[in-house]
Formats: sequence, C-alpha cells, structure tokens
Amino acid sequence: MKMITIPALAGMLCCTLAIRAQTGSTDPRETYQLHIKRASSPIVMDGLLGEQAWEEAEVAGDFWMKFPRDGERAPKRTEVRMTYDDRFLYVVAVCYGPDDYVVQTLKRDSRFFEGDGFGIILDPMNRRTNGFLFGVSPFNVQAEDLLSQSAFGRPNFSWDNRWFSEVTRFDDRYIVEIAIPFKTLRFETGNRTWGVNFFRNDLKVNQYHSWTAVPVNFSATNLGFTGSLFWDQEPLKTGTNVSLIPYTRVSQYKDKEADPADSNTQFDAGLDAKLAITSSMNLDLTINPDFSQVDVDVQQTNLTRFNLNFPERRPFFLENNDLFTNFGVPPAQPIFTRRMGLDEENMPVPILYGARLSGNLSERFRMGLLNLQTKAEEGRNGQNYTIATFSQSFWERSVLKGYVTNRQAVVKGEGFDYSDYGRNAGMEFNYLNLPGTWNVFGGLHVSDKPEVGVGTYRLIAVDHPGRNFDFYMNYFGIDTDYYADIGFIPRMDNYDAANDTIVHLGYEHLFSRAAFIFRPPAGSAVVMHGPSARIVMDWLPGWIFNERSSNLQYEVKFSNTSELQAGLEENETRLIFSTAFTDAEPLPPGAYTYQRAGFTYQSDARKPIAFEGQVQVGSFYNGTLSRYGAGLTYRVQPWGNFSLKVEQNNLRLPDPYGSTDLTLINQRTEINFSNKLFWTTFLQYNTQQDNFNVNSRLQWRFAPMSDLFLVFTDNYLSSPFLQVNRNRGVVLKLNYWLTL
Repeated sequence: MKMITIPALAGMLCCTLAIRAQTGSTDPRETYQLHIKRASSPIVMDGLLGEQAWEEAEVAGDFWMKFPRDGERAPKRTEVRMTYDDRFLYVVAVCYGPDDYVVQTLKRDSRFFEGDGFGIILDPMNRRTNGFLFGVSPFNVQAEDLLSQSAFGRPNFSWDNRWFSEVTRFDDRYIVEIAIPFKTLRFETGNRTWGVNFFRNDLKVNQYHSWTAVPVNFSATNLGFTGSLFWDQEPLKTGTNVSLIPYTRVSQYKDKEADPADSNTQFDAGLDAKLAITSSMNLDLTINPDFSQVDVDVQQTNLTRFNLNFPERRPFFLENNDLFTNFGVPPAQPIFTRRMGLDEENMPVPILYGARLSGNLSERFRMGLLNLQTKAEEGRNGQNYTIATFSQSFWERSVLKGYVTNRQAVVKGEGFDYSDYGRNAGMEFNYLNLPGTWNVFGGLHVSDKPEVGVGTYRLIAVDHPGRNFDFYMNYFGIDTDYYADIGFIPRMDNYDAANDTIVHLGYEHLFSRAAFIFRPPAGSAVVMHGPSARIVMDWLPGWIFNERSSNLQYEVKFSNTSELQAGLEENETRLIFSTAFTDAEPLPPGAYTYQRAGFTYQSDARKPIAFEGQVQVGSFYNGTLSRYGAGLTYRVQPWGNFSLKVEQNNLRLPDPYGSTDLTLINQRTEINFSNKLFWTTFLQYNTQQDNFNVNSRLQWRFAPMSDLFLVFTDNYLSSPFLQVNRNRGVVLKLNYWLTL
C-alpha cells in the first residue's frame, strides 16, 4: 500500500492556500443589508408592535428556505425589525403561520432546534469568526450561545447571560420581542457595521428559513452568511459592566462504602464574577466554585480498549471555550478542560479559585488567559493550571491560533513542586474560504515533561462540506514522548492486562470520510439520502500497522423528521498487548479480523410518542457481539417529556476468554411547571459499572439567571438490585445574578 507522507499532505495544504479564490460566491454582506436607528419612543417589552419606533424601523423580510431545500423563498412570511436605546439592542419578529407549534420543552437552552422558534445571529466584529446566537420559542423559552467557525463546533447552548424577551401568540402568527443589554454583548466601539442574520424553525413542516440565502449544506448559524447591520451612529460602551453571582450551598453526603455510619453535612459558599475590562474583553473569576447542579454524564457501554470522552458541562469553562479547546482534531485534543478539577474517576476535586480573561484586543486579534488552582490535601497534591491562547484572523475567514499550557503540582504546606509539571505549546493555521466550502488546517504541538523530554504532535486536515459531495480527511502523528496533562488523547495509554500496567505509546492516525447526498425535489417523502464511506487507520511508532476500521453506510432522512441508517463495518486489529473484555482470561496479542452489520431507525420526533431502535450483529475479535438498542419518548406538549432507553450488548468469546452480557438502561423524566420551574429525574442502570444511579433535580429560576436548586443523588450496586447502597447526597443551592 502506498503511504500518504507528511510532505505530500503539506503540499496539498500549500496548493489549497495558493488557490484561495472565492469560487464566484456573492458576499451576502453586500446583498442583505438592514439599517438600524435609535428608537424615537420608549420600547415596552410586551411582545407587541404598538410603539412608534417599530413603525419607523426598517423591515427585514422575504426569507429564504434553508432546509430541506434552498434556492426558493420561504412559504411562510417572517418580518424582523431592530432598534436601540442607551442600554438595549431591541429585536422584534413577526412569524406568520397557524398556531400549531411544535414545542419540545419549556426548559431554557434545551432542544431549541427541535421545535419552533426564532433566532438572531450577531457578529459585532463583522469578521465572520465569532458571534452570538439568541433564540426564543413561541412559548418564550430562551436559548443563547457563543458561535465560532470551528469545523467541529456546533451550538451547544452552554453560554448563559442576561437578556430579556416576551412573546405574544395569535391564531395566525406569533410575535417575539427581544431586548439584549449592550453589557451582554462584546463589541469594539467605533464599528458601525455588524454582521447579522435571522432564522426561523418551522418544525410542523420540518423546515428552516433564513433571511440570507444559506445553502442547504450549511447550518443556519454559519457566520459566513451574515448580512450587514448598519448603525445610524456608533453603539457605545454602556459604562460599568460588572456581574456578581454569589452562591450558598448546604449538603448532606453519606459514603456507605467508606463508612456506613458516617454522614457528612457541609455548608459552602462561593462567588463567580464577570467584569468587562473593555467593551470586548471580559474577565471571569470564580472562588470556591460548586457544580453540583450540573447535569450528570450520560453513561456509555465501553467495548473499546481506551477511555471514553465525556463533554464539559461546568459553566466556568464554557464561555469563549473555542479560544481554549478548539485545538487538534478529535479525538486527540491537547486541551480538554475536564482534566481540571476532576479526577480519573470523574469525581470533583476541590477548586480554590479560577480566573479567565478572554475576548478581542482588536478587530482581528483575540486572546485568552486562564489560571486555576485545585486544593492540596493529604495524599493528593494540588494542581495549578495555566492556559494562554491567541487567535489572529486573516483574509475573509482564516485564522492563525496558538497556545501555551502549564500544569504544576502543589504540595500541601510546601507550595509548588517544580519537579512535577507538564507543559505544552502549539500553533495551528485554519484556512476557510468565504462560502465555507473548503476548510484546510494544520498545526504543530510540542510537550515537555520531566524525565521524558520533548514530544511532538503534528496534524493536517481537509474538509469539503459540499452540497452533494461531502469529504473530510485528517492525518496526525504523535510521538511516544508527547504528553498532554490538560488534554485528552485516549489511544496513547494502552493497558497491558497480562502485566497489569499502562504502556504509553505514540501513533500515526489517518481518518477519511466521504458521502454523496441526493436531495429530492419538493413533495417527496424523502428530503435527503445517500451513501457514505469511512476509513480509519492507525500505526504504531515506525509505521507498524495497528488497526483499520472500514465502514459503508446508507442514510435516509424523511420529510416527517424520521431517519434510517444501515451499514457494514470491517475491522482489522493487531493487538500488541493482552486485552480483557470480560472477567475471564484476556485475549492474547495477535491479528484479528472481524465484521459487523447494523441499522438504526428514529421515528417522527414531533409526534407525542416517538421511538428509536438499533441492531448491530457480527464478529468481535475471535468471538461474536450482538448489540440491541431501543428507545421510547412520550411528550406532553409543552410541559412533559418522558423517555426510556435500553441498550444490550451480548459478547461471546471462545474459552478461556469468557462471555458477558452488558445492560445499560436510562430513564429521564422532565416536567416543566412553567418556563421558570423545572423538575428533572434521571435514572441510569449500568451493569458494566455495577451501578444504579438516581439524580433528581428541582430548579426554580426566581429571577433572571438566578436559581434555587434542590438535588438528590443516590448510587447502588446494580446487583443485587437496590440492596447495597454505595452513597447518597442531598444538595440545596442558591445563586443570584447581580449586575452592577
């Protein structure tokens, strides 16, 4: 087999950069323009258009169909107006159409794109690299997020801030009125042209509409398709911008595995603060933070040889997180913030303080600084983490970015241990053309660790999200001497079951994926379908073959939102260490080839009752593996969601390597008494982890961004069921958002 060498891949990058033509695309900033002027009358937030200022405001209308087709006007009318005063940017949208809305939940920041709603995208720097998203449902449920141009970034609604909205519903339309404080937005004074776009979710007919003509192969939140918002005068900084979010917490915790008779009651208090250093630079501070109210991880069955990746959910780490975490390519990430303040079992490690400075120093230059200190205790060193990053934009949408990180051990009563550290640095260049159809990026990362020395991690990737042909490929190579103490690179730590030890090894990785997409005309029951192929290959140091996975799949998406996928997969693995998948004798090193086939189906998610199913059967190393999954969701619009998911894995290996049956069940109940009071209970039964977990949380949003939480957690051994309690906890937490 002919190898793709690093010089060849570098040549591909150089050629792509050399032909950075604009492919004939018209700049939407020149075609779609909206003028905003100061309000001539006070704006009353009532979800209506009674003020004189709205009569005088320019109207953005004539929306385009975004999905399932593009190139045609939206069948339902949407009209948007904007104005402002000294404190707020105001937006009002009239969304015409019958009031048979699809509303999945009343919970903020949850499932926004799965129901009806209106959204605005703002790019105050007008650079198409970063922006803001604000969305509102017909039942006045808010969702907001920070946007970036990362190839792997998708809105996850992890950013929270204060803004206001009101909605009025009529038989033939609903009106959304939004007031965004200038204090909430990060922008440079002196800039009178912002990027802007509007979109609308119309899930009753499974359509998405946008003001500018966004191609069907791109997300409606793509910053490359913003129009121009022209201000009649420069929006000015609104003075002091300081927010304090103190919290108090009382908790009771029983660890029955450690001491069945012990019960620990604890009172805690802490503070988060947000300070605007400039109109576009923000300082976040946290003292003794507590994340007890954060959603628990959704457990997964792991039949791989490596650790699984769980997403970051803690609020302090999420704002402007693209500055800190968008380096490398999944799954090899040199910065992964879950490594800070959580141990190897994902249990919290006490954090004394944290500080993060992030934002724009100029129109094209962004920077981020983060420092965090965990508590040093007997038997466990504290850790000091520092991250410094920068991002310099070029041309229309391209970016040069870099970082430096340092992990330094802290010994209780002694201070820094300068012999225990891990340091990393790296730079990446991301070329993205104006329409976003070609995304090429590459980078070099280095690490330094005591008694190890310097290791490198190099990468290059090409992404072409075309309308009908979608292609992505990445290559990266990692030296054995490379370590990422604040990162997540799972394949490097190999468990040798025969010797009960971890062996750290570098590897070379090649991932490629290609898909052809058919898009039927209007009126078809199918909105898109087509085949895709994926090949993943890994080599040990010296280009010694280790593993190959080849996958062929066909996917069909229906106009009623249901989906069907069917696929075949072949794997070739050369084990270099003994590996155990059961409690019996581990598999010996050697070559294994195995195949699997499977399909998945998801029904119409808009119906009160929706279901999903998955079947995958075939061989697994020198045995067989059957995987079955099923899910059922019952939705009572808009206040209730009740779901049950079951996954069963039956692994059969020849003697003496054993067999096992792994069951994973989770049940979630979400009751929304209003858009301010929520009760969520999540049950998880996992035989692989021998754990049954209960997490129940009551949340009352008694004021904007201010909450009272009551959280109950309980853990049992899964067998014998509910007979052996491992630990139990109850937390009452109050936080209040105070803006000065």
